[in-house]
Amino acid sequence: MPISKSKLLRGLSSAALLALPTLALADDAPTLSAGDTAWMLTATALVLLMTIPGLAMFYGGMVRAKNVLSVLMQCFAITALISVLWMVAGYSIAFSDGGGMNAWMGGFGNFLLKGVGIDSLSGTIPETVFITFQMTFAIITPALIVGAFAERMKFSAMLWFMGLWVLLVYAPICHWVWGGGWLADKGVLDFAGGTVVHINAGIAGLVSAIVLGKRKGFPTTAMPPHNLTYTLIGASMLWVGWFGFNAGSELAADGTAGMAMLVTQIATAMAALAWMFAEWISHGKPSVLGIASGAVAGLVAITPASGTAGPMGALVIGAAAGVGCFLGATRLKRALGYDDSLDAFGVHAVGGIIGAILTGVFADASLGGAGLADGVSIGQQVGAQFIGVLATVIYTAVASFILLKVIDVVVGLRVTEEQEVEGLDIALHDERGYTL
Repeated sequence: MPISKSKLLRGLSSAALLALPTLALADDAPTLSAGDTAWMLTATALVLLMTIPGLAMFYGGMVRAKNVLSVLMQCFAITALISVLWMVAGYSIAFSDGGGMNAWMGGFGNFLLKGVGIDSLSGTIPETVFITFQMTFAIITPALIVGAFAERMKFSAMLWFMGLWVLLVYAPICHWVWGGGWLADKGVLDFAGGTVVHINAGIAGLVSAIVLGKRKGFPTTAMPPHNLTYTLIGASMLWVGWFGFNAGSELAADGTAGMAMLVTQIATAMAALAWMFAEWISHGKPSVLGIASGAVAGLVAITPASGTAGPMGALVIGAAAGVGCFLGATRLKRALGYDDSLDAFGVHAVGGIIGAILTGVFADASLGGAGLADGVSIGQQVGAQFIGVLATVIYTAVASFILLKVIDVVVGLRVTEEQEVEGLDIALHDERGYTL
């Protein structure tokens, strides 16, 4: 018996309605974006450039000539070591599902990158690109710590500390903020790593400097940078590479990435000028080391706010970071007497804290930001930011102290006095950075 036209139309309409959920699910499924992928490949390379050669040269120029190779070696070795550890377990601890422990750390579902294939996606980009991008963050964070204990830690101890620290400190805190952990649930804003990277590294650096003790002759013996040309070139590479760091953290080529790039440039420039003028007023002359350090301070402070602050917020954050980090690296260090060789704490912890707290202020739409969550006031957001800062400081300080003490017992932390006087280039690597 033939089907009437009206029955046929009703049947087709019913079939279409039944298919709607399936079609909606298909539309919601992530698809690869060539544009996003191309940008993230570029951003990943830029962030790697920040460590080698950027940070290596920035730090290498600030130490004495007899220790330049030791710093370059540390940064290069950290890059290799953390790349392997991130592949083995770091990525899994930071970003996989931790089951009942998911608020505190990820699990081992991606151990040895199990389940990651050529077609695996993370949003609109290949998961392989996301893994490598996050790997470059895991590389530079421990490398920043090198600046605090430069010229006096044993190379073997450095390798043990950095390897364990990334797995036991960095990866869990990364999970807290970016992997769906408890700080994310608290509403903490950290777009590109104010807590995860900079406060984390700066506090670990301070603890390292205190546990290791002061360099021989500090502070009565002059220990000026041996090559400020290297330092300025390194700072310039950091500035350029930081666009991958901040704008890349959007994981897409869109308006938020564009704003992150703009505010990064504004804050960095403002902080460089603020440090330069603060030093000029305080010491009578502006210095190359000062303006380079100020630029890095601005980069650090805008990092957590780069996805939420607007241009006005960037200007204020940059000014606060330039002056605040100048005081942290000069007066605070002198007052407390610790030997943070290259001001890892004074720039990264101080700048990270300034940026993290001000993120809660300048994310508000009334101040040009992207806007806070519905029903959240500036005061409430600043409170959440403070919780994130405090949790990172406490966990990092305690865990870093325990690791350093254990490593000191097992392999020893510090070089001998004779090795320190001779210089770590010859004493530990049997090489010289320069020949006469």
